[in-house]
Amino acid sequence: MHEHRGDAIRENAKKELTPMLIFFLVYLGGLLTIFSPCVLPVLPFIFARSDQSFLRNGLPILVGMAATFTLLASFAAVGGAWLVQFNQYGRYAAMLLLLLLGVALIFPAFSDRLMRPFVTLVGRIEHQADKQSSLKGSLLLGVAVGFLWAPCAGPILGLVLAGAALNGANLYSAVLLLVFAVGAATSLALVLFAGGKILKLMKRGLGAEQWIRRGLGIAVVVGVLVIALGWDTRFLSQFSFLSTATTEHQLVSKLTTKQEASNLSKTSSMPPLEGTTLWLNSPPLKSDMLRGKVVLVDFWTYSCINCLRTLPYLKAWNEKYGDQGLVIIGVHTPEFAFEKEQHNVEQAIHDLGVTYPVAMDNQYAIWNAFKNDAWPAHYLIDAQGMIRQKHVGKGEYQDTEQMIQILLKEAHHGEQLKSDGFVNVEGTGTTAAATVMEHSPETFVGYARQENFASPEAIKKDVGVLYSTPTSLKPDQWSLNGKWIISAEEDVLQTAGGTISFSFQGRDLHLVLGSQNQKPIRFKVTLDRIPPGDDHGTDIDSRGNGVIREHRLYQLIRLKGKNSMHTFSIKFLDTGAEAFAFTFG
Repeated sequence: MHEHRGDAIRENAKKELTPMLIFFLVYLGGLLTIFSPCVLPVLPFIFARSDQSFLRNGLPILVGMAATFTLLASFAAVGGAWLVQFNQYGRYAAMLLLLLLGVALIFPAFSDRLMRPFVTLVGRIEHQADKQSSLKGSLLLGVAVGFLWAPCAGPILGLVLAGAALNGANLYSAVLLLVFAVGAATSLALVLFAGGKILKLMKRGLGAEQWIRRGLGIAVVVGVLVIALGWDTRFLSQFSFLSTATTEHQLVSKLTTKQEASNLSKTSSMPPLEGTTLWLNSPPLKSDMLRGKVVLVDFWTYSCINCLRTLPYLKAWNEKYGDQGLVIIGVHTPEFAFEKEQHNVEQAIHDLGVTYPVAMDNQYAIWNAFKNDAWPAHYLIDAQGMIRQKHVGKGEYQDTEQMIQILLKEAHHGEQLKSDGFVNVEGTGTTAAATVMEHSPETFVGYARQENFASPEAIKKDVGVLYSTPTSLKPDQWSLNGKWIISAEEDVLQTAGGTISFSFQGRDLHLVLGSQNQKPIRFKVTLDRIPPGDDHGTDIDSRGNGVIREHRLYQLIRLKGKNSMHTFSIKFLDTGAEAFAFTFG
């Protein structure tokens, strides 16, 4: 049994991490480095001038440290990304670096040997710092501390560097590194102000931290062996060693939840594209025909508002990456009976400007083969025919495009794409992005999934009944007025003049409508009992006038003012109107 598309979107939204939360977690990871053994060589430099002015000595040291660390770590991210992309030898070099990191985590003596060049460099910088004025000398000392601390900043830093190496070092990665450095600098500043007590707390935590680091090292070495055996080509994103840390584990798990929830195992192969009713914009496609291509399979239906909101991105990706090996397939799996009609689907993809292949999946054959359960949902398949990502609902477009770029580079053995960056699109009308404001839930009016019906008359299934509107509607309630037949998936008006009313909240109000006799049906919309004026949607004018000409989703309200409860009403001037579902945004 599949989820309702509105429920799926809301559930998916709960799992998303906001950028502010990610920055906070990275900052907290920087704070926690104070409990790492790697901070011990840094402390003498921090305390060396603790008896002097914090503003002229302590603060410049911390600023120099943060700046140097961010610069060095950014270079490491760029180098890691280059190694990942530079043929097989670069891959071997990257694995060697990871192996050295793992061994250093396991054996402190080996780590000390690796650190010796940095300690020597720091000593020279410190010597120069003592010759400078107080402010310049403190800044130079901070640079020294940055060189000393950068090689062993911990798992959170590793996560940021891994993401940069996989997805390309960019400003976002650099800002994350800077936030991490600021967190570490904050903890060191606290050491300066309350040194004694914090040092005692550190000593209590260092023993456990040492075992955690050894556990991390063992997991890294095992991971490198897995990579060397070819069990996973995207090795940086597949390590499980982050789960061994105690405090940092909680941070890392939150940072990676979104990716782990969407990325599927590479052992999941693309199901066959068989059992379709018809292919539009293309001859029939088969899974084996698509080997060597990166494939995006998008499950949609043309009356689904969130499906429509993803279309501008799908069309932009098709245009940008189509000649670089990306194939987008829209699997049109109907929710309502009218979406099974070939003419309706052909008209919809023409009106929406969809040019990539569309499979009419009226019997849910592809839907069931993929074990899909919601609209919209897309699956990214690599050149070997393996499913690499699943995403349900709207949003996270940059994450999806980033994965498209990764898979295309893999398909072309690390070659650079013709253009970097992300598409910049902006939908209009029903394809415009949703707002973050509170809004009423998706509401079906057929008895099979009906909720919040407020007319006082009892529903009689599939029989014409005269319904009436109550004197007032509570939030998210709706009602009928006039003679209607309520069937499983739609309400059909039997006499002209019938109305539907809804007490709603949200920027947009959409209603899926159709005509039973295929003839135009006139209607008039009011908002809070008056014409909508500037708050009218794309399918009506400012006086609320509109016409049903085909079965589809109609945008009836787009509010310009603040978000609050409003009373919507639509009056049909002709008989035979069909209503299916309200959606909001």
